[in-house]
Amino acid sequence: MSDLILFDTAIFIDDLRTGRHRERIESVSGLVRTSSVVLAELWRGARKPAEREFLRALQRNHPVLTPTAGNWLESGQLLGKISAEKGFTPEKLRDMHFDVLIALTARSNGARLITTNRADFEMIHSYCKFKLEIWGA
Repeated sequence: MSDLILFDTAIFIDDLRTGRHRERIESVSGLVRTSSVVLAELWRGARKPAEREFLRALQRNHPVLTPTAGNWLESGQLLGKISAEKGFTPEKLRDMHFDVLIALTARSNGARLITTNRADFEMIHSYCKFKLEIWGA
């Protein structure tokens, strides 16, 4: 069975703005899945018709993975632990919450998470192991 691939929001935003990941996205080895959290983040910022069409195609062409109730509960516990150890502000924790949900969804499905967001995802990875691949921004 092929590896499952889950792209983080940062990959798509960077690619939509610059096109720099297009070839790598198209040539990645594995079965691409889409995170409902990533889609929600992207829909929140979609302003142009081309961006909205890209999102509709992403939803049509790749099965959507959604965090489970267990993922949601674990995300709160994990963020509480990170907060206690790192002293992050409530704003930083809120900003990280979706990243934690994306990581936990990837782990639950055995998917490799691909991102350009090195700092946050390496920190999350130090608390919760999942398959992580970081592309240069």
